[in-house]
Amino acid sequence: MSSLSLAVRDSSTMLRRNLLHARRYPSLTLQLLLTPVMLLLLFVYIFGDTMSGGAGRDAYIAYIVPGILLMTIGATTTGTAVSVSMDMSEGITARFRTMAIHRGSVLIGRVVGSVLQSIASVVLVGAVGVAIGFRSADATALEWLAAFGLLTLFALALTWIAVGMGMVSPNAEAASNNALPLIFLPLISSTFVPLESMPGWFQPIAEYQPFTPAIETLRGLLLGTEIGNNGWIALAWCVGLTALGYRWSKAVYNRDAK
Repeated sequence: MSSLSLAVRDSSTMLRRNLLHARRYPSLTLQLLLTPVMLLLLFVYIFGDTMSGGAGRDAYIAYIVPGILLMTIGATTTGTAVSVSMDMSEGITARFRTMAIHRGSVLIGRVVGSVLQSIASVVLVGAVGVAIGFRSADATALEWLAAFGLLTLFALALTWIAVGMGMVSPNAEAASNNALPLIFLPLISSTFVPLESMPGWFQPIAEYQPFTPAIETLRGLLLGTEIGNNGWIALAWCVGLTALGYRWSKAVYNRDAK
């Protein structure tokens, strides 16, 4: 069997293991899903008329849903950091290292499984958005495909970062705390209000972070708003975070194997 075939086989086994683990213990995923869903319902039905600036609740639903979808990815990958930390602290990862399996399959299976869970979570939250009135009638099939690709790339980037966070955390509680920026950053982005409505001193904080350009790009694809440079910036963030997370995770994994 070639090295590539061995890597694919072992990575598929690790992927199946992680998906079965998530299915048997769904409470963590459901708990993390509640945050974006509750924020969506809260801001639409409690603050929607006020936050829309007179445009109406339907307009605010269209505005907020893209940001909530990106927030869902951040929340889901927080669960990845916790799961990775549990495997590390319980010795499961160390046991995998002693087995005759492809060295990178443990990380690859974990990342692919987490990306699939993130996309599934986005679909569920998106369904809630559609149920309460979100529509994207003007988006073409190509724009929908581009939006899906952006969500997948963003999930891949945050997953690699979450894996690194989980591997350096001594326990699940520490991993959960370390991954808080993945949930906190969307709250200080353009998820709920436009950048120009924020205080001047705060606007650079909201603008120069990974979530805002991704949210604005997603809005442009689904709602037809101006994308500008946000598309390229979002892609740069995705590539940069993926490379950083991959190198970080691989370095820690190899270091601990010595």
